[in-house]
Amino acid sequence: QVQLVESGGGLVQAGGSLRLSCAASGIRFSIRAMGWYRQAPGQKRELVATISSGGSTNYADSVKGRFTISRDNAANTVYLQMNSLKPEDTDVYYCRAAVGTVGYIYWGQGTQVTVSS
Repeated sequence: QVQLVESGGGLVQAGGSLRLSCAASGIRFSIRAMGWYRQAPGQKRELVATISSGGSTNYADSVKGRFTISRDNAANTVYLQMNSLKPEDTDVYYCRAAVGTVGYIYWGQGTQVTVSS
């Protein structure tokens, strides 16, 4: 079965760092792109960062210069290095994979990131 398994979330003080990981398994086709999205209560899920299989990246303006997305294509794993964290970064973070020619979407279960003041 297809699974996106996330790890690395938790509680951190403002200014601190976290590194999120997401490993995809059970996927028979190539992963075109992977990314991270976040969602706060009462809000829509929004893009944080994406990376293509070729290494092209996109970031939300709010995280540019602070977050870095990277990937290990052979391991079907994507990472999100989060530095200089702010309380407003507190959200549930979701891993996403776009798979195959048409880019079928799979989502992870979400991992909580909480940044304290």
